[in-house]
Amino acid sequence: MTSTPAGPSLAPATRTLLTLAAGVVVLAGLYAANDVVAPILLAAVIVIICHPVRFPLERHGWPRWAATTAVIVVAYLILAALLAMLVFAGFQFADLVQSYLPQLQQAMRDLVDQLATLGIDTDVADAATSWLEPSRLLSLAGGVSSTVLGIATAFFFVLAYAIFMAADGARYSTASQVFGASQAGPVDRATRFSGGVRRYFVVNASFGAVVAVIDGIALTILGVPAPVVWAILAFVTNFVPNIGFVLGLVPPAIMAFVVGGWQLALAVVAVYCVVNVVLQVLVQPKFVADAVNLSLTLSFVSVVFWTFVIGPLGAILAIPLTLLVRALLLEGDPRSGWLRWLSGDDVAAVAAPTMPPDGRPRRTDEAPDELVESGEAGEAGEAGGGTTEEPPGLVPAEHAAPDRAGPAPSDPEKG
Repeated sequence: MTSTPAGPSLAPATRTLLTLAAGVVVLAGLYAANDVVAPILLAAVIVIICHPVRFPLERHGWPRWAATTAVIVVAYLILAALLAMLVFAGFQFADLVQSYLPQLQQAMRDLVDQLATLGIDTDVADAATSWLEPSRLLSLAGGVSSTVLGIATAFFFVLAYAIFMAADGARYSTASQVFGASQAGPVDRATRFSGGVRRYFVVNASFGAVVAVIDGIALTILGVPAPVVWAILAFVTNFVPNIGFVLGLVPPAIMAFVVGGWQLALAVVAVYCVVNVVLQVLVQPKFVADAVNLSLTLSFVSVVFWTFVIGPLGAILAIPLTLLVRALLLEGDPRSGWLRWLSGDDVAAVAAPTMPPDGRPRRTDEAPDELVESGEAGEAGEAGGGTTEEPPGLVPAEHAAPDRAGPAPSDPEKG
C-alpha cells in the first residue's frame, strides 16, 4: 500500500502566532458586539442551571414540551428575582446618595481638615478624597440607575433567548443516545462543563445568601442606613471571584463613615472582615475549587479580562466563560495536559504517563518489560509487519523474548 506524503507542516512558532491572531480577532468581535453577546451568555448560563429540572419530570411521565415549559418557568423566576433585587437596590442607592448629600459634603471637608492637621499636604489630601466627591457620587448614582434600566432592557432579550435555548436543550440532552460512542468525547466535555457551571453557581449562591443575611443583620444592629441594599450588594458581589468582597464592602463603609464617623466605619469593616473573610476567603474557595478546578490566579485574571471584553456581566460570568474556553481549546487536545494542569485542572494528572519502575523514561518505540517477558511484544511486532529485533541496550538480555528465527529444537527420534 502506498501512502501519500504529508504536506509541509507549520513551525510551532508560526502556529502559535496564528492561534494568537485568531484569538485576538474573536475577542475583538466579542468586544464590539458585547451588548448582544452578554445577554446571550447570561441566558445560556441560566438555562444550564435550570436544565436538570426536566429529568425528574420526564421520569414521572411528563411530555417533553411540558418539561421544557417547566425549565422556562424556573429560568424566568430566577431572572425575575435577580431583576427585582437589582432594581430595588439601584434606585434605593440613588435616593440614598441624594438624601445624605449634605452630610457627605461635611464628612469630606472634615476628612480633608484632619489629613491637613496630620501634616499631609493639601494637594495630597484632595487627591486622596477626590474619588469621594459628592458630584462624582451623584453621577455614580445616576449611572447606577441608568445601568439598572439597561440591565432591565437586556433582560427582555434574555427572556426570549431562554425560550429557544431551553427548547434546544431538550434536543441536545439526547446527543449521547443518538451518536453513541462516536461523539463520546465532545458530549463528555459538554457534560462536564455544564456540571461545573451548575456547581459553581450553587456554591456561590449558597455562600452569598449566608453572607448577605449575616451582613444585613449586623448593619441593622450597627445602625447603618439601608441595610437591605448592602445585603443585596453583598449577595451579588459574591459571584465576582476574589474582588467581590471589596466591592461589597466599600459602599456600606462609606455610608457608615458619613452617618457615624470613623468609629462606625471601622466597625463595619471589622464585621465584614470577620464574616466575609472567614466564609468567602477561607471556606468558599475550597468548595469552588472542587466545583470548577481553576487556579486562584486564573480566576482573578478571568474577572478582569471578561469584564473588559463583554462589560459588567463579564465579572459574574467570568468563571463559566473560562471553563468554556478550556473545554473548547484544551480538553479536546491530548497534548494540552500541561496547560490544563496549569489552569488548575486535576483531571490532566490522571492521563499523565507513569514512570516505569526502573526510574528511566521509556521511549515511544519501547515495549513495557512485562510484555517483553511474556513475549507479547514480539508477537505484536510480527502482527504489525515489523521486526522483533530490539535495538541495542533497550531491554536487558535476561528479559528478552526467545528468538523466533533461531534453529528449531532437534527431534530425539531422528537423533
